[in-house]
Amino acid sequence: MTTTTLAVLVPLLPFLGALAGLFLGRTAPGFVRPLAVLPTLASLALAATVAWRQGGGQAVDAATELTPTGSVPVELALYVDGFAALTAVLVTVVAACVQIYSTGYLRDDPRYPSYAALVSLFTSAMLLVVYSGDLMVLLVGWEVMGICSYFLVGHYWETPEARAASLKAFLVTKLGDVPFLIGLFALATDAGSFRVTRILGAVADGGIEHPTLICLLLLAGVAGKSAQFPLHTWLPDAMAGPTPVSALIHAATMVAAGVYFVARLLPLFEASQAAMTVLAVMAAVTMTGSALAALAQDDIKRVLAYSTIGQLGYMTGALAVADRGAAVFHLLSHGAFKALLFLAAGVIIHAAGTNSLAAMSRMGHLRDRVPDAYWTMTVALLALAAIPPFSGFFSKEAVLGVAEHVVTGHTEHAPVAAGWIVLLAGLVTALLTAAYATRLWLLAFRGEGPEAPDHGRQPLTMTAVLWVLAVPSLALGGFAFRVLPDWFDGHDLTPTLTTSVLGTGVALVGGIVTYATWRHTTAHAARVPLGAVAAHPEGDAGLVEAEAIASHAPAYGDIAYAPDPSDPGRLLLGPLHRPAAAGFHLDAVYTALFVRPVRAGASLVRFLDREVVETYVRGAGALPRWLGAAVRRAQTGNVQTYVSALLAGTVVLAVAAVLVATGA
Repeated sequence: MTTTTLAVLVPLLPFLGALAGLFLGRTAPGFVRPLAVLPTLASLALAATVAWRQGGGQAVDAATELTPTGSVPVELALYVDGFAALTAVLVTVVAACVQIYSTGYLRDDPRYPSYAALVSLFTSAMLLVVYSGDLMVLLVGWEVMGICSYFLVGHYWETPEARAASLKAFLVTKLGDVPFLIGLFALATDAGSFRVTRILGAVADGGIEHPTLICLLLLAGVAGKSAQFPLHTWLPDAMAGPTPVSALIHAATMVAAGVYFVARLLPLFEASQAAMTVLAVMAAVTMTGSALAALAQDDIKRVLAYSTIGQLGYMTGALAVADRGAAVFHLLSHGAFKALLFLAAGVIIHAAGTNSLAAMSRMGHLRDRVPDAYWTMTVALLALAAIPPFSGFFSKEAVLGVAEHVVTGHTEHAPVAAGWIVLLAGLVTALLTAAYATRLWLLAFRGEGPEAPDHGRQPLTMTAVLWVLAVPSLALGGFAFRVLPDWFDGHDLTPTLTTSVLGTGVALVGGIVTYATWRHTTAHAARVPLGAVAAHPEGDAGLVEAEAIASHAPAYGDIAYAPDPSDPGRLLLGPLHRPAAAGFHLDAVYTALFVRPVRAGASLVRFLDREVVETYVRGAGALPRWLGAAVRRAQTGNVQTYVSALLAGTVVLAVAAVLVATGA
């Protein structure tokens, strides 16, 4: 079987599994789990085969025209280079782990068939984005992911938080997709094609007339999809969905699509120095702001959500300094340890049977309760904090290293200002990342909160997946930076001495200071019970998770507590803690700038419609009704009356005729 055929089957198998799962979910529920897991595993095997055959060498490029569309054709094109091959492996690995994990996590969920089918469709859409060689076909996968995220984030639609989060995710990403679509059409108009290879050829020949405008329009869509400032606010709220969905979105699909898109078209962005600078500023604001917000969050899933935003900032920062190899390298390593972090958090939630345990200030006695989650999450947090020799160290240092090369003038593909912005913001974020990773570990596993009721051991399908993902989180970086350059344009990914020392140094400082602060605050902390609250009923962890998400009260078990004074984040952030915990009130800003004006405009339109337009409509209907009533009263049924009226009319007409004749 040819590589092209195998590549076509990679996104097709999960799509067929999704269709079969939707049709058989009610009639043959016994087939739902195999249809969720087996097509994804088969897609993983095929993606690995495609990557092995491609080997970082000549790209697989094939296309067939779908239908004549005029001067700019739309083609069903396949383009698999080293970036695409490895990204597809990441997507299928994470998707397979999520599907296997979900069989245990949502085993009692009545909506599991539709959930599993949507996850398969989500996976298929992302693979279409990865392998597509035509931007219009890529756009199909791009938009299908938006629809899938809407349904999956809103899986627990009984809760208002889940409904609001799904709507917010859909609308915010669509806000970015509008200029993104305009940018695609402008790009295709200049290049004369939607094919990626022809567009890059036009860029090399100087055939793109408005690169800055096109790049800025495209960056709006990238900011929405990859949760970059200022369109990142949907991602923390998306934690209202099931935890495995969070792992899938944050590690391999949706948010990775924007980074991958820019990496695929990086020569286009390099043609505009202004666009590269804007990308650098966007990355810097995103990574530092999200790291500060993560340090202030109490919910473990929201900490991880802001962490994802920050790590995506590293990837866009690497692209801003014109190195897609470093960006995709960090995308791969981040996908492994971030999926592990979310799935380990899901094990913690599942062990307690309630999502209220996700509040770290109320965690306690967990190390011995969930040893699998404890050890694997420790590995993932070390990778997140970029501590050598874990994978996050090598991929993050690759980003800082290329920024240093730009600053020192070793490359001219990016403006020096972009290099300084990414390097300084990256070092500050490394400090903050180690701080919130240490804080999460201390509060989650070393906390002294009340012991939750034990809901038994977790299914093997959940704990085994954690150890599978722990392997690349620990070992991927150690050999990847030697192997991946052959796949990534030959760019060197070896950590440089200067940034390695600086990055590791600030990470150690962040971790040590956070630990010392925690020891200090713990020594003076005292929990104060505020009163009794109802305990969550025992039952399926996923459904109880949905119920608990709706409550923002600081409740744990049957006791409510005041904000944890032993939280080191409060002391470290000081006056920044409150705004950082609220995401720096960006939602309030957007409400004032956009939501309220739109609502005021809608109220004005409603007033005009009801009081003005409807008045005219009612008047237009009332006049014929009055005339009809008058005519109806004249219809008495009396023949003498009709004859008298006829004679009177004849007399009137005769008099009028005489008057006209006399006047003439």
